[in-house]
Amino acid sequence: MLEPIVRSIEVPCDRETAFRIFTEDIGSWWPLGRFTQSAMMGSPAQVVVIDLKVGGEIYELDSDGMKVVWGTVDQFNFPSMLSMHFHIPLPKEKVKERSMVVIEFEIVSPLRTKVTLTQTNWEAFGKRGSMLHGGYGLGWANIFDECFATACTRTNKT
Repeated sequence: MLEPIVRSIEVPCDRETAFRIFTEDIGSWWPLGRFTQSAMMGSPAQVVVIDLKVGGEIYELDSDGMKVVWGTVDQFNFPSMLSMHFHIPLPKEKVKERSMVVIEFEIVSPLRTKVTLTQTNWEAFGKRGSMLHGGYGLGWANIFDECFATACTRTNKT
């Protein structure tokens, strides 16, 4: 059994703002030229979107405007939690299995929020689980710890 990936950061904005940046503004901070299927094919994605409703899709619009589904929203409770079935597919990969990603937003002070991302269900990927676990572990360090945190910092300075 593979251990969950857990990343926790503190961002300089209130909980509602942090939640909105992660969900509604994901297309403005996600590294489109690096962590998307389009990037794997050599060009950046146009945007990443979370359709914030139970069963809503998480997807990218690739460089040609085609939708590439990464997963679905499992549940959310604005502004404290979002959970989603999640996996960015390799180009031409037919995805049946997905991990579970839960993002929790905890008030630290009026203008500080602790955001914790936990990714589990690596067993769903079978033998590929260990390889994917390592890749996502490295990826979240950039995507979550740097890109998302920077977006929260920028919002607080405007």
